[in-house]
Amino acid sequence: MSLIGNILWLIFGGFLSGLGYIIGGLGLCLTIVGIPFGIQAIKLGVATMTPFGKEIVEDSGANGTLTILFNIIWILLFGWEIAISHLTHAAILAITIVGLPFAKQHVKLIPMSLFPFGRSLKNID
Repeated sequence: MSLIGNILWLIFGGFLSGLGYIIGGLGLCLTIVGIPFGIQAIKLGVATMTPFGKEIVEDSGANGTLTILFNIIWILLFGWEIAISHLTHAAILAITIVGLPFAKQHVKLIPMSLFPFGRSLKNID
């Protein structure tokens, strides 16, 4: 079922969203200071491409000092806008019954868009 959901997700906007994150991440990687943030944007783009059948997991060292500092910088510069975007898309999709599974995926991506350092999407076993 997650394969069909991911295919529909890609067709109806997931590919463009993921591609936007990846292009933005590559742009951030052009500067040395932006490389850690660019890598997280690329990771978020890959996660946005196929969210069905995955869950957010906390990596080891997710609560380290540098990770928390980077997450705070991320929230202030990028994260709040991305989270609002996912929340808006989820609200629009939740209006219809057909859109509910897609709204759920947008809601799933909100915590990762706020705190990408130390978190990733893993396949559900």
